[in-house]
Amino acid sequence: MKGHIRERSPGRWAIILDVPDPETGKRRRKWHSFAGTKRQAQEECARLVSLIRHGGYTEPTKTTLASYLDRWLDHVKTGVSPKTHERYAEIARKNIVPLLGDVTLSKLKTERIDAAWTKALESGRRDGKGGLSPRTVHHMRRVLIKALNQAVTWEMVAKNPATASKPPKVERKQMGAYGATTTAELLEAVRPTRIFVPVLLAVLCGLRRGEIVALRWRNIDLERRTIAVVETAEQINGVVRLKETKSGLARVVSLSSTVVEELRAHRVRQAEEQLRLGLRLDDDAFVYAQVDGRLVQPRSLTHEWSRITAKLALTRIRFHDLRHSHATQMLAAGVHPKIAQERLGHSTIAITLDLYSHVMPGMQEDAAEQVDAAIRRAVKPA
Repeated sequence: MKGHIRERSPGRWAIILDVPDPETGKRRRKWHSFAGTKRQAQEECARLVSLIRHGGYTEPTKTTLASYLDRWLDHVKTGVSPKTHERYAEIARKNIVPLLGDVTLSKLKTERIDAAWTKALESGRRDGKGGLSPRTVHHMRRVLIKALNQAVTWEMVAKNPATASKPPKVERKQMGAYGATTTAELLEAVRPTRIFVPVLLAVLCGLRRGEIVALRWRNIDLERRTIAVVETAEQINGVVRLKETKSGLARVVSLSSTVVEELRAHRVRQAEEQLRLGLRLDDDAFVYAQVDGRLVQPRSLTHEWSRITAKLALTRIRFHDLRHSHATQMLAAGVHPKIAQERLGHSTIAITLDLYSHVMPGMQEDAAEQVDAAIRRAVKPA
């Protein structure tokens, strides 16, 4: 196994390697460009020769990161959900490619990637109005690591340079939530609007946006006062599809008397509305629907929430934060976290505790007192 260097210009070197062809056994020459001193070029040549001998050598490729990411996105399409693939494609093509897309895979180094993250934080917005959030850059890094791991598997690069890049610090965002008084004010304010029932189901039942959009009357038992949450709506490129819930498990949510009364009244109004259009409301109909009964796009619900609440004298929160409001009100009232987990549809109680333990009153104090009381009873003389 041989290799030597040749000076092309001051500080620029060609590293020429004799690489055996795995099929014919004949030697082929592979050229690598290198910038640095002669000593550094010799060391790099020795390193590459060592990789060839020990089976770790990867032939240089002229494939740019942009073209590689397109290939990778096609490869992973069948292995992830359509929503996940849409998010991968958006991050790769709109965020990563403008910063690193013209770099060839063989020349993509950790230093260059770190510089890209810094630039993204400072001026990465496509509208030119500043930088991207640390959370967005964190997602960019995760997608690039995942993509380049596949390049290592395909032997297009010897190692993944994104793994060693420094992730931005992401501060945990404080969740918005309404208290009981504000929740009551909100419900009265949106009662005349079409989003009243979605708001009711989010803030008093803890349903997610997609679960509300996908909810049908057959999933509601007003006599037993329960809702069966069995599917959710997902919007991809303007197309809505129904799929299993986020946790992959169906759940049953008990309804308060207030919610039951409001749903009864809503069904009557909806039936009258559709009857005027010559339609008959049945159990297969969506609870929250367009005037003609068609499925509502999840993003349309979000836009309507933003439009209506912008006119209200209430603290602005996201529609998803109505679900957080339900959770915090439950736990602050002393409801057991296991019950909260079941109503919210979290896959494990650990998720519930991690998200909401800060709102459970006196947990630390109660724990200390209970342990102290147990020890006192144990050491109390007979």
